[in-house]
Amino acid sequence: MTSAPTSLPPAYFDEVYRASQDPWGFRTRSYEVRKRQLTIAMLPDPTYRSVFEPGCSIGVLTAMLAQRSERLLAMDISARALEIAAAGLPSHVELRQGTLPDDWPDEQFELVLLSEVGYYLGQDDCERMAELAARSARDLMAVHWRHPVDDYPLSGDQVHSILEDAAQANKLRPLIHHIEEDLRIDLWSADGRSVARRSGLLPSVA
Repeated sequence: MTSAPTSLPPAYFDEVYRASQDPWGFRTRSYEVRKRQLTIAMLPDPTYRSVFEPGCSIGVLTAMLAQRSERLLAMDISARALEIAAAGLPSHVELRQGTLPDDWPDEQFELVLLSEVGYYLGQDDCERMAELAARSARDLMAVHWRHPVDDYPLSGDQVHSILEDAAQANKLRPLIHHIEEDLRIDLWSADGRSVARRSGLLPSVA
């Protein structure tokens, strides 16, 4: 019987960042630039008082997210990634080293953003992360690559399916669903109003 894939260990990421300061081309690939722009554009609120971004890597998306947040906690498994990230972030961003799901913070956030992080986890760890995320977020956004990667325990679509189950169990409603061949973006919310209703363009409904 084949055992289920487990979460990738810290040593995997240590090796990745030893080889390159930008191993996924966040700063240089036009695909990554567009994906960040899509991610930020799909946030339903103009600003958030509290945000958690686990798996922040070298902080390229974090810097954009900081412009939409009053307080931002960004976490990564790699000390080297956080060292690189620290150079370009404002003072209201707190960087923290930690693993998922074990070091999930014990607090509530207006927004939890899971960008390209869930598929590094094995099934059990991803389910635990999804439950923690759904419990602690008012808005829960996930962004993931959809093509298979040999090293990764899960696919992006599998991660979003797990998150969907956790969101439903915690009474978060689907608000945004964007899917392409390469990526998908989903957002679930405790506030089921549309963006137009949240912003006052349309009246809220009972």
